Amino acid sequence: MHTQGDTMTYTDHRTMRRVLRREIAGTIGLLTDEHDFRAMRRYRSFTFDDHTTYLQQIEVLLKSRAADGGHTALALFDPAEYAEFCADSGLEPDTPASRARFTAALAATGTTLPYDGRPLTQLVPALVDEAVRRATWEYAATLLARLGPCESCGEDLGRAAFARAAEVLARVLDTAPPGNRHLVCSVSTAPEDLVAVLHADDDDTGATRLDEAEALEFATVLALGMATRSPGGLVMRTTAPGTPDRIYGWRLREHTLEPLTAGEVFDAYCTDVDSGDLIAPESGVDYGTPPDLGEDPPARHRH
Repeated sequence: MHTQGDTMTYTDHRTMRRVLRREIAGTIGLLTDEHDFRAMRRYRSFTFDDHTTYLQQIEVLLKSRAADGGHTALALFDPAEYAEFCADSGLEPDTPASRARFTAALAATGTTLPYDGRPLTQLVPALVDEAVRRATWEYAATLLARLGPCESCGEDLGRAAFARAAEVLARVLDTAPPGNRHLVCSVSTAPEDLVAVLHADDDDTGATRLDEAEALEFATVLALGMATRSPGGLVMRTTAPGTPDRIYGWRLREHTLEPLTAGEVFDAYCTDVDSGDLIAPESGVDYGTPPDLGEDPPARHRH
């Protein structure tokens, strides 16, 4: 026989559990493409058989958790990495519990993106871009670390290159005209080219807003290009109300940047990379030479 007090206690406990569920942050390991989805179908415990339906159900779950006040992050679920994780951890891969363990590891060390209400058609490309950006930074940072110390002075070459790149980037931003700036740094390395992107926008007070993670990744790729003397360049596009967009750039050189002429910038933007054919220039865009970055400070070492 249940008393009224028992009923109230049960209700209170259920309410508390509902409140606590709102405090729990979750991560969903997402299979973003058909290839990865098919790879997971070899596991009997993975019960989905259609990728489109799978994504639809993921989206329903995300909306439900958001409606309940829950916070959910998305992570890229890579079947090959999952199989390796299970082998290294001694886990049976064909169980939901193992997939949950792997997803928890992704939440701690991998690339994640918080669910913010946008449809998956927008979130998936953003998540992939974020993962590529992080992989680019990790690869560039690894190569910088492998440079080791200078044989003549013992200075860490990677650290010195990063400090120099951060200094050069600051000068690029300081000398840029006011407005919103979109910077792209590309470096040709084996086995593939590296590309980093940085957005630098002015706020209402005229101060420059930067995403710290973007700035770190950008400076790392720039440092690698300088330190290894790899072919590459930096291009910046500035946008401000009432004025044409301006595009200009530099070649990467050891320890510094060499400005491109207006003609070189025009040729780069108005030539198809694959075919070599000319492309009509954008209207209302000024292809120009970059501002003077000033004199390079004397370097202690030229490695």
